[in-house]
Amino acid sequence: MDIIARRKAKILRFMKEDSYRPLKFQELAIVLDVPQEDIDIFESLLLELVREGKIHKTRKGRYGASGRMSLYSGKIQANERGYAFFIHDEEGFKDIFIPGEMLNGAMHNDRVLVRINTAGVREKRPEGEVIRILERANKTIVGTFELSRHFGFVIPDDKKLVRDIFIPKEEIKGAKTGQKVVVEITLWPEKRRNAEGRIIEILGHKDEPGADILSILRAFKLKEVFPGEVLKQAGEAVQEVTGEMAEGRKDLRNITMVTIDGEDAKDLDDAVSIQKLENGNYRLGVHIADVSYYVKENEPLDIEALERGTSVYLVDRVIPMLPKSLSNGICSLNPGVDRLAFTVMMEIDHSGRVLDNEIFESVININERMTYTDVYKILEKNEEYLFKRYDGLIDKFYLMKELAVILRKKRMSRGAIDFDFDEAKVILDDEGKPVEVKRYEITIANKIIEEFMLVCNETVAEQFYWIGIPFVYRVHEEPEQEKMEKFSEFTYNLGYPLKGINSIHPGMLQELLEKVKGTKEEMIVSTVMLRSLQKARYSHLNDGHFGLAARFYCHFTSPIRRYPDLVIHRIMKEYLKGDMDEDRIDELKTRLAEITRICSEREKDAEEAERATVDLKKVEFMRDKVGEEFDGVISSVTSFGMFIELDNTIEGLVRVGDLDDDYYIYNEKQYSLIGERTKKAYRIGGQVKVLVARADLDTRQIDFVLVKDNDKINGSKSSKPVRKARPKQKRKRKVKA
Repeated sequence: MDIIARRKAKILRFMKEDSYRPLKFQELAIVLDVPQEDIDIFESLLLELVREGKIHKTRKGRYGASGRMSLYSGKIQANERGYAFFIHDEEGFKDIFIPGEMLNGAMHNDRVLVRINTAGVREKRPEGEVIRILERANKTIVGTFELSRHFGFVIPDDKKLVRDIFIPKEEIKGAKTGQKVVVEITLWPEKRRNAEGRIIEILGHKDEPGADILSILRAFKLKEVFPGEVLKQAGEAVQEVTGEMAEGRKDLRNITMVTIDGEDAKDLDDAVSIQKLENGNYRLGVHIADVSYYVKENEPLDIEALERGTSVYLVDRVIPMLPKSLSNGICSLNPGVDRLAFTVMMEIDHSGRVLDNEIFESVININERMTYTDVYKILEKNEEYLFKRYDGLIDKFYLMKELAVILRKKRMSRGAIDFDFDEAKVILDDEGKPVEVKRYEITIANKIIEEFMLVCNETVAEQFYWIGIPFVYRVHEEPEQEKMEKFSEFTYNLGYPLKGINSIHPGMLQELLEKVKGTKEEMIVSTVMLRSLQKARYSHLNDGHFGLAARFYCHFTSPIRRYPDLVIHRIMKEYLKGDMDEDRIDELKTRLAEITRICSEREKDAEEAERATVDLKKVEFMRDKVGEEFDGVISSVTSFGMFIELDNTIEGLVRVGDLDDDYYIYNEKQYSLIGERTKKAYRIGGQVKVLVARADLDTRQIDFVLVKDNDKINGSKSSKPVRKARPKQKRKRKVKA
């Protein structure tokens, strides 16, 4: 911890003492015995703590710790309906509801200081008011420009930014109505006044090819180009492993190992090896690209990697965390070339227990770059040409399958939750136009790699937890009691009582999923359960992983594309080499909380950007399908309508106003729309026939209407189900661990 951080921590500790009462600047200086020559430094530290929201300065000039003054720092998470929620900086705090009139000019993602006005009661969140804006998040905004006679305005693409941006005539910069633009905010909004800005970039007309994805890149501030100093440093990396680099490492170049990835993957950061030991156990090797050798802490490459946090896999491109000379070059575990790796060797018995492990730096040489498709065809389709091509590896693949099945059985027996959802794969032509949308197929090959990475991540996390040094964990906290109670009431009404709700275990939820598997309630139970759970995130504290039913878990296996993995590689290597002293431990304790917060935020942004590009291309794909009919399944029900998912994963909305055969009332507890007169019910999982009414690229929304002869739906009083054009294939997608 540097001297500035120590001084700030000392001030904050003092203000948090029970005996402390808010003091003025001079009083604080006297009490803390600040030398006269350090007064300016002391004042700057106070101002910095105020800007960070950790302390508050009253109107009378007195300073106090924000929390003790019922003020809290955190982020605003806005809703397109005008209200927002306050997300506390620290873990373990409930979200605070902020009415629209209490935002006081705060925008989505702004860091703010909030005061609680109304304490929360059962089934109702506490309410608060924004007192001060600490940091603005939306210095630039992407949207569609509209020109009027004397001024212009920009309608933000992000619907959570609910108010248009006013553009004075002299700041329009030649923008025309209908163009996608980037606007820089010059005057922030106030309670009754919109923000003002100036056009700094014109991306093209909203209907021009490429403008759509470019808008998403700008909106999420995704940088395709690396800074010059970062590219310079990456370019200096030697693109081959020399004898000097390999010194002190275990030489595993004689061990047979492969990578198994998707066909289009270029950043290959994990390889696996396997053998059967004489005692009948398995020796599994997971070999991870040693990115930390090339990316040193606090150098330009590292600073940029933390700022990006993760690689972003959009529908038509990858925005890498590291420059391609590293991510696709010397760090990538390409076949037939020497590579530096960080290896975890595990001995695993026939029950899936890890009996022993060894973690070390290595030098490796991959035998083959395998694809999920080819491994699947070998194991499940017995393709002869692949047997001939990979003759020396076939037994290894069958051994991998054997171990993966054991590991999965063990994981499921301890209660890990396995959701049965689907994800989409969008196929684009050379011009970026979507030509096909289909379900992404998960095969035994995917499951092999999944199980091997899971057991490796658990092994690493457990070992370093017991060592007791600062670490980065992947945590998934237990669900909130209130949400579980609502979920339990919901499943009880469906005929599936959930016992032991006061001490919920993931195994109980997995048991419920097994009970509803193959029934008409499967989709609704899975969907509502997922909504009732917390979201996995990174943390410097080990709170366990509820969804995996794991006491210890981390992300170790993807340092090319995830910053947390890179950080723990450094920590592990420092410890293994004996370089972890008390000063370093203190420094990590201070830094890791901030690093994990940043990485969790970057992951969330990446997921939203990826989802935005997929949704955009799905809408584009359906534009020429307007007027066509499709069979679908009700995937979600809200007060304003129901979402229908087609067999290819495309989802559209049937608005409640378009249900003209009755007046429908939303039943929140049953997640259904029920006709007031007919008692016809639309529930999640019900089958319906719809017509595509509208596909709007601006809103990225597809609107459906029910086909008139669609009077037989699951969950209504009707008995005859709709015949589907083709059977829906159930594929498994793993909820992100």
